[in-house]
Amino acid sequence: MKCLSLFANVGIGETYFKDIGVDVVVANEFLEDRAEFYQELYPESNMICGDITDSSIFNRVVEAAEESAVDLIIATPPCQGMSIANAKRADRSDPRNSLIKQVIRATEKLKPKYVLIENVPGMASEKTFILDDDGNEVNILPHIISQLGGDYKVAHKVLDASEHHTPHYRKRLITLLSRRDCVEWKHPAPSSTVITVKDVIGSFLSLESEQDSPVKWHSMKHKKHNKHHIKWMQYTPTGATAFNNKIYFPKIIDKKTCKMRPISGFKTTYKRMDWNRPAPAVTMMNGSINSQNNVHPGRRDQDGLYSDARVLTIKELCAIIGLPLDWVDHLEHTQRRENFLRKVLGECFPPMMAKSIVANIPNQETKHDYARI
Repeated sequence: MKCLSLFANVGIGETYFKDIGVDVVVANEFLEDRAEFYQELYPESNMICGDITDSSIFNRVVEAAEESAVDLIIATPPCQGMSIANAKRADRSDPRNSLIKQVIRATEKLKPKYVLIENVPGMASEKTFILDDDGNEVNILPHIISQLGGDYKVAHKVLDASEHHTPHYRKRLITLLSRRDCVEWKHPAPSSTVITVKDVIGSFLSLESEQDSPVKWHSMKHKKHNKHHIKWMQYTPTGATAFNNKIYFPKIIDKKTCKMRPISGFKTTYKRMDWNRPAPAVTMMNGSINSQNNVHPGRRDQDGLYSDARVLTIKELCAIIGLPLDWVDHLEHTQRRENFLRKVLGECFPPMMAKSIVANIPNQETKHDYARI
C-alpha cells in the first residue's frame, strides 16, 4: 500500500511498515528539526515540511499524495490539547485540537481506502471541543462521523501498547476509517504475550549518573542528576517511590523555618520501574527523575542500596518503546542530540503497536477474488 503520513514527527510509528508491505511515499511535519530527521530515516519518502493549515502546504501534500496514488492515510496530530493532563482541554480555541479538520479535508480530497487517526483517549471525550467551519462547538468524533460517515465506516477503540508487542503501557485512541466499498478494517486482538522491562533491558550494563559505557547510546555522560535525587533513589527499592522512604525522601529547606520539610507531589514521581512489568508510558520528560515513573528499576547491592539511580539511557528507551536497538547508532552522541531524541521518543506512536494495527488491514485482493466468484 502507498501511505501518506500526516503530523509525521520523525516517523517512529512507521519503523516496521515496510515489513508489512506499506510504503510511506509522502509525509508532512511542521517542525523543521523533526522533518530533517525523518528524511534521514526515510530518504525515499517525499517529506513536505510546513504548516498544513497553510493552504499552499496543504495543496502540496494533497497533490503529491494524488500523484503517488495513496490509498492509506496515517494521522497522528498533536495530543497535548486533548490530554487529561491539560486542565484547559475544554478550550474551544485550542488550535492543536482543530488540526483534525485537516485530516478530514485530506480524506475528502484523496478518498483513500483506509485512514488511521491515533491520539490520546481524550479525543473521544465530551469535554474536548473544536469549532467547525461554521464556528459551532462540536466534539471531535461526532464531527468526523458527520463529515466522513457517508463515505466511510468509522470505528474507534482505546488500545494499550503493552497488549501489542510493546514493553511499555501507553493507551491510545485508535480511530479506523474504511471506505464503504472496501472490506472493513478492524482493530487487532490483544496479544497474550506480555513483554517486561527485564525482558528488554535486563542484560544492559549498570550505570550511574554521568557514567559512560562501551555501548553507543547506553550512556549517562550527558545526563547529570541532582545529588539529592540520586541519594533518594539509592534508598528506593525497585517498583517503589522515594515518597515512601522513611529517612531519604524528597524534601527541601523551608525558607520560613530553615528546616527540612517533605515535598508534596504525586506518588508517580521519584519512582522506579518494576522489572517484571511493562514500563510506564514514556513521556517527553523522560530525562527527569522527578517526573513520571522515569527511574531505572535498579538492583540491591551488598550495602543495601539500589543501583542505577538514574533515568533510562537512549538505548534503553529505544528498547522500551519497541525500536531496533541500533536505531540511532549511526548518529554522534551529543547532548543536543540526546535532548532532541528524548522529546521525540516521548511523543511517539509505539512502532510495534502501529505495525499490529496496520498489518490488520484487510487483503484487498482476497475481497476482489470473492467478488469475482
